[in-house]
Amino acid sequence: MPIEPFSPPFWQPAVDDLRERLVHTRWIDEIPGSGWQYGFSLEFLKELCRYWGDSFDWKAQVAKISSLRHYRFTHHGMGIHFIHEPSREKNPLPIVVTHGWPGSFLEMVGLIPLLTNPAAYGGDACDSFDVVVPSLPGYGYSDCPSRAGMNMWRIADLWAALMREVGYERFAAQGGDFGAGVSTALGLRYRDRIIGIHLNYLPGSYQPYLPSQAKLATAEQEFLKERTRWFEQNGAYAHIQRTHPQTAAYGLNDSPAALAAWILEKFRDWSDCNHDLWSRFTRDELLANVTLYWMTQTIHSSFRLYWEGARAPMQFERGDFVSVPCAIARFPKEAPFPPREYVERGYDVKRWTEMPRGGHFAAAEEPQLLAEDIRSFFRGLR
Repeated sequence: MPIEPFSPPFWQPAVDDLRERLVHTRWIDEIPGSGWQYGFSLEFLKELCRYWGDSFDWKAQVAKISSLRHYRFTHHGMGIHFIHEPSREKNPLPIVVTHGWPGSFLEMVGLIPLLTNPAAYGGDACDSFDVVVPSLPGYGYSDCPSRAGMNMWRIADLWAALMREVGYERFAAQGGDFGAGVSTALGLRYRDRIIGIHLNYLPGSYQPYLPSQAKLATAEQEFLKERTRWFEQNGAYAHIQRTHPQTAAYGLNDSPAALAAWILEKFRDWSDCNHDLWSRFTRDELLANVTLYWMTQTIHSSFRLYWEGARAPMQFERGDFVSVPCAIARFPKEAPFPPREYVERGYDVKRWTEMPRGGHFAAAEEPQLLAEDIRSFFRGLR
């Protein structure tokens, strides 16, 4: 069967192994008082790992996520995990919502009910959605690709096949980070099936087709300079992951403390938390995501999507244009973010929302704001 029910697994020996490794972490030295100056704070990580080993309940987290409807879809030998939550309202709009790195399907848990049952959260029942949330190949409970070439274009092909198998010939797409790239690829390749796309990020490699005589606006020129500055100051992780992903993955796959530091540094830097993680997330929320990477041993396979993306970037050629209706939700702490002029060179932007707060992990940080914007945009496309 192409689609089968799936139950998120729990294995106590894996939890015992995790706790044993945390106890025997070989901690690095530190310059006294340096805090976060050289990278992830040693004091902060030690405290978090103590909680992870002593108090964090992975079994309870698995039980919590198991309340959702989980499935596995197999296409040409590739197994994809996904959540499918239909709405109970009349005439819901099907939508596929795609996560990015270093997140997972767990980011969308709070967003799902706001879309399937908007009336219960102050919205209109007419704005309901049937929601499909897949795990990217090599992430979470999806299979790890066994050969090269699993880039955003191929993932879009998988999503198109998945949605057809679930029963949706036409559907909407939403995403941030890699999810924005997959949604863009769907809009380009499957415009006859895509109702519209909603993005809270633009693909990092996005480059519209620019004729030789094209002149960039001042805002576009400043964005390109800022993007270069941002990657010089903050892009070491991306450079490693798209050039030598396997080398970095050995230690992260073997040390839970190292894995937590690598992932949670991005939550601290990219979310709208003013570098105070606990002002935006709970320990259990963050550790559930890290533990999912740990239990599934997918940090290396998640890295490889950077490697694949560098070889199949979102660089539009002559004639490439996302002609399906597009909405952009710009969260203030999401950077670098192109100006509307640059985006409109490649997308048919029908709605542009400047959000009052939020960052890279929009669905987890501000699910209500994101859901309201998604509902408002697609209201006119039903």
